[in-house]
Amino acid sequence: MASTSSFRASSSSTPSIPQTSTYDVFLSFRGSDTRYNFTDHLYKALGRRGIRTFRDEKLRRGEAIAPELLKAIEESRSSVIVFSENYAHSRWCLDELVKIMECKKDLGHTVIPIFYHVDPSHVRKQEGSFGEAFAGYEENNKDKIPRWRATLTEAANLSGWHLQDGRYESDNIKEITDDIFRQLNCKRLDVGDNLVGIDSRLKEMDLLLDMESNAIRIVGIYGIGGIGKTTIARVIYNNLSSEFECMSFLENIRGVSNTRGLPHLQNQLLGDILGGEGIQNINCVSHGASMIKSILSSKRVFIVLDDVDKLVQLEYLLRNHGWLGKGSRVVITTRNKHLLNVQGVDDLYEVEQLNFNEAYELFSLYAFKQNHPKSGFVNLSYSAVRYCQHLPLALKVLGSLLFSKNIPQWESELHKLERVPEAEIHNVLKRSYDGLDRIEKNIFLDIACFFKDEDRDFVLRILDGCNFHAETGIENLIDKCLITLSYNRIRLHDLIQQMGWEIVRESFPNEPDKWSRLWDPHDIERALTTYEVRA
Repeated sequence: MASTSSFRASSSSTPSIPQTSTYDVFLSFRGSDTRYNFTDHLYKALGRRGIRTFRDEKLRRGEAIAPELLKAIEESRSSVIVFSENYAHSRWCLDELVKIMECKKDLGHTVIPIFYHVDPSHVRKQEGSFGEAFAGYEENNKDKIPRWRATLTEAANLSGWHLQDGRYESDNIKEITDDIFRQLNCKRLDVGDNLVGIDSRLKEMDLLLDMESNAIRIVGIYGIGGIGKTTIARVIYNNLSSEFECMSFLENIRGVSNTRGLPHLQNQLLGDILGGEGIQNINCVSHGASMIKSILSSKRVFIVLDDVDKLVQLEYLLRNHGWLGKGSRVVITTRNKHLLNVQGVDDLYEVEQLNFNEAYELFSLYAFKQNHPKSGFVNLSYSAVRYCQHLPLALKVLGSLLFSKNIPQWESELHKLERVPEAEIHNVLKRSYDGLDRIEKNIFLDIACFFKDEDRDFVLRILDGCNFHAETGIENLIDKCLITLSYNRIRLHDLIQQMGWEIVRESFPNEPDKWSRLWDPHDIERALTTYEVRA
């Protein structure tokens, strides 16, 4: 039985194409053969996968290839050549092919041939209809014929696809589109440099996602701000998205929903899934939710919902498993573990801080552009890593801040950080505090100032005496990754504690007598002295 097969004869590594290219794919085809059938279907399928594709829309006449086509080839990362029965009968197509193969040699342009109901050997040896075409060129194109023949042979020797009768064209196009997507790494997200410690975390996520299963799986990633949740989700998306029919990465849902609203996110999700085809502008979240459910339920999708902070976001973007097609995978990142439990995710993954060796290497990569400190900076680097408490965001920010500075400047900066937190780190961590209600904020600040490492039951008795409903409040702080419990003692990251201190101080940084809480003996003395003077 005839079938679609991957036709592989020879291949060679080529330089990577700059990501600034205007197009991912340039489609080369004989218009009279395939413009209104195969090539049209392929063009639309590539668009649905988010692959930027150039197709010449004009019916060309004349001998010379148009300058805009030459420019489009140069500005494309790859070319897909549809060799059909009458391809070689077009001088235009042959000149276009010559340009494509020049770009392959000079620019690292990827070339993928498709042999559409033609024998690859006929293209390679210019036999059959390809031989007939060249028989008509002998008189008028003697100067071009050797180049055309050599180029056809070279192109036909590349890895490609041989399409024959006996299989649905839609199946052929899906396989070709998936293969192009994988080869070009389309829609890949920037994950930055220096991904220290990522491999072990990906292995754990691979187990939870269970890609061998055809079941629907939703996995939640949670942890404190700056721990690396979004980075892990981006890498997973890059690794797995090409295996799915449709994919979408909705980043910073918390921020986008606050500034642009949930309908904007619904439009983005549907645009990603449908490739921008036939989408109306959604203004009503209920209408958007209905469309999402209807469309996703029939597709195998991979979706990342990043930085979710409210249940309503999940309600209108992805309410439950019933909204998804068989074999779909969803990753949700959040600072709020409770949201994931309410959503009914299949598994939870808590991102833990880096171990010391990982933290030391990551800091060094930003502070010294190498994986270990320079001579004379070893002890200072230990101090910096201890200050960061192995939090990736803090290690990156502080390492970058200290890069190229001398030892006295390092000492000065580290001494300053004991009193004043670095602004970028503080602002990221403070977002978790900003999401608390009034009572939860008071409980958190009391813990940060007075009750770190104290017995939970002891803290409950004191806070309940202040009518703080501490049992619920403490559980909510745990869910939002601001505190943890270990052997019934309340723990919190040193940088989160420092963030709490800064919140107390920030309105009156030099007037401790006006602070809501006093915990440092030096500040208590200053406050009492100021009070006595004013009295």
